[in-house]
Amino acid sequence: MAPLLLIEAGAILPLLSTALALAAPLPAAAADVSEIELRRLFEPTKAERAEEEKGQIYIYEGVRDTDVQRALDEEFERVQNMMFIRTIKTDDEGKAERDPHTGDVEVEDDGC
Repeated sequence: MAPLLLIEAGAILPLLSTALALAAPLPAAAADVSEIELRRLFEPTKAERAEEEKGQIYIYEGVRDTDVQRALDEEFERVQNMMFIRTIKTDDEGKAERDPHTGDVEVEDDGC
């Protein structure tokens, strides 16, 4: 039988805090997803284009409104294969707008 690991009651909270911190999503991960979505939006691979030609629709979540407008201008022939949800609202400088009360990034959300 394997030895039993005993942990003192006072040691559980620091261990739990560390585990939760390690499990929390990292900002870099969000940036990686955004980069993937923008690459797919403006530079789709041949395989991605082939899927679009078969009728596949790709849902872009959390893309800035300026990137959506750019896609509408530059990728118009592919628009029927795109859906945008939770689009990030930006100000005149292109920075994400934030709710003045919560500090959360403001998104366009139609309630779907």
